Amino acid sequence: MITSVDGAVADPERFATVFDAHYEEIRRYIGRRLDLDIAEDLAAETFLVAFRRRDSFDAAKGGVRPWLYGIATNLIGKHRRAEMRRYRALARSGPPRDDGGHDQRVVDRVAAGVTVQKLSAALAGLSRGERDVLLLVAYGGLIYDEVAAALGIANGTVASRLSRARTKLREALGVEV
Repeated sequence: MITSVDGAVADPERFATVFDAHYEEIRRYIGRRLDLDIAEDLAAETFLVAFRRRDSFDAAKGGVRPWLYGIATNLIGKHRRAEMRRYRALARSGPPRDDGGHDQRVVDRVAAGVTVQKLSAALAGLSRGERDVLLLVAYGGLIYDEVAAALGIANGTVASRLSRARTKLREALGVEV
């Protein structure tokens, strides 16, 4: 299905509609994967790359949304070392400190800190492919077909990577099925 936004990709005069329709979503996805400071720059770079490569867009392979997520994920890959350092640092950091206040707020913050540590360590332990698939589904809200289109992989590969990632996360977080 070709939408009006998909059709605007090839037309430099109408490309702004692609930007307007997807910029915030792509920026939020990048912000979840990397520091928010870099999200603006990488989101802008995503659309610059998309504009430069607009002639290679093929709506038959998927819509513009997974195409943009694919570009963003590739740019994130270039920043993967920083992402890994971030997950490892979050895993090492202690729970957030509270300088006073309500007891329940302290309990909530400690519990959240422990969860962030465990989740960050678990994410750092995934392979790049597993992490990309998991975070495109979790953060981007993409379905299997869209993830496959975004990463240029088969649907079966999406399913197996997501299954392995979920298994590893369950084990790392001590969640029983």
